[in-house]
Amino acid sequence: MNEGPAHDSYDVVIIGGAIMGSATAFFLTDMDFDGRVLVVEMDPSYSQCSTAHTNSCIRQQFSSALNVRISRFGAAFITDLPRRMKDPEAPHLAIQNFGYLYLADNDAFAETLRASHAVQAACGAGTRLLTPDQIAEAYPFYNLDDIILGSHNTVDEGYFDGASVFDWFRRTARKRGVEYVAAEVVGLSRTGPRIDSVTLKSGRRIACGQVVNAAGPRAARIAAMAGIELPVEPRKRYTWVFQAETPLDRPLPLTIDPSGVHVRQEGTQYYMAGGHAEQDPAVEPDDFGMDHSLWQDHVWPALAGRIPAFEAIKVMNEWVGHYAYNTLDQNAILGPHPEITNFHFQNGFSGHGLQQSPAMGRGMAELLTTGEYRSLDLSPFGFERIATHTPLVEKAVI
Repeated sequence: MNEGPAHDSYDVVIIGGAIMGSATAFFLTDMDFDGRVLVVEMDPSYSQCSTAHTNSCIRQQFSSALNVRISRFGAAFITDLPRRMKDPEAPHLAIQNFGYLYLADNDAFAETLRASHAVQAACGAGTRLLTPDQIAEAYPFYNLDDIILGSHNTVDEGYFDGASVFDWFRRTARKRGVEYVAAEVVGLSRTGPRIDSVTLKSGRRIACGQVVNAAGPRAARIAAMAGIELPVEPRKRYTWVFQAETPLDRPLPLTIDPSGVHVRQEGTQYYMAGGHAEQDPAVEPDDFGMDHSLWQDHVWPALAGRIPAFEAIKVMNEWVGHYAYNTLDQNAILGPHPEITNFHFQNGFSGHGLQQSPAMGRGMAELLTTGEYRSLDLSPFGFERIATHTPLVEKAVI
């Protein structure tokens, strides 16, 4: 990664080089965009970005049709990477289809699962609604005394190698001429309805035609430089990898427990659990401090209560990552600002970013190249709903 930009002016400056910024950079090259593209990334190790801390899963089980269609494209992209990258050396990736299993313990959530199932089925997803008896027959290790309904899909739903997808977005974009620099954006210069330039921490100013805010948990800080209030904040999400003294006799779906804890298979010997504290405040984007009491007081009891075999387990690894959490409606914010027309949002994915990156990168590249969405209409995610406080609510948020 270069220390400083090779030029003083770029047609597109992308702020943030993790999965979203790199997806956009890749798709710009895939559309034969002939302008200069600069990706500015403050952490060239990517050790603190949300992409590095992801649990790397994809699902079709969303409550909105648009999010289902986004994931269906994502699954098609992931499983056809060599052709999509136009490079036979790209890896052949598969989705480990253990599926997500949502468990409902009350009538209101059961009705939400039924309504979401209808949306998913209309989009072609393979989701099935399951009674407690059907769940017990397929997965006899659960305690289902309080469960009244489940929702499960084993088609294009489960774990995938997100690190490889990210690596190929980035390496292909660079191979095709996109410039990446290790630098921090500290200011935006605006004249009327346009951003004229970005200012780097070194003091250097880079003129720009279009700006894409792909800064993940730092998105609100970048937006504030343009005088825009953006409802996106870093929220801590905790992950534990553990080994069970008595392993389950079959693969474990990614189980979303009513307690808010989720757990899934991790390879052949381990399991991965995740969750967050009941009090879920915004934190600093460099705050990765672990709350050890959360495991002891909430996560482990919830796991053992749902799957009695998990009474005896040993934690092998743990870490903290961040959701770039959209506090309005937990959905993406995508596209141009209505007044600052060359400032584009690619923010607020609230934990869905890795799986949505192929569709969101393609859509942003279409917008930058042609001025409109061509493949999938992503305009419902536009900033206008933020300005008018009109939520586009996604109910299936973990």
